[in-house]
Amino acid sequence: MVELTFKSVGKDLYVDETARIKHPESVELGNHVAIDMGVYASTSMKIGDYVHIAPYTCIIGGKDSKLVMGNFAGISSGCKILCGSDDFTKGLMNPQVPIKYRSVKMTTITFEDYSCVGVNCVVMPGITLAEGSVVGANSVLTKYTEPWTIYVGSPAKPVGKRDKKIIIKNAKELGYK
Repeated sequence: MVELTFKSVGKDLYVDETARIKHPESVELGNHVAIDMGVYASTSMKIGDYVHIAPYTCIIGGKDSKLVMGNFAGISSGCKILCGSDDFTKGLMNPQVPIKYRSVKMTTITFEDYSCVGVNCVVMPGITLAEGSVVGANSVLTKYTEPWTIYVGSPAKPVGKRDKKIIIKNAKELGYK
């Protein structure tokens, strides 16, 4: 087992021994965080409290891109979170090509508090999931979401609203907001 030294760590942390975090020195982890088996992350990360990153999630984009997850945010199994990517319209593509011949887009993807994505979702570079928004299974998120809204499809479109009152009430019982 490889020992990881994170930038900062809260209490009650679980990182499965099969998770691969390429740049742990640029990863901040809050309290009650679980990173499950087979998770691969090549980005910087700032993770809040009560966050779950489920099995076989892939968070890519390199150290100069970033994933930010607020409190009570989550990523379900098999998701692809693309924090950075080659610009397909310019230059050569793939990380083996010298950077001067490529056009690379490094971004931050943000999951605000209470936002989540379902199984096998893809989140494109630079997206923000607004507070309380959720994305249904097998969806592709290409645009910012609206607060407390449910999205599905490829590309993901709004289909409903979440009950903010119940969710905030439960968080308050845990000592938040």
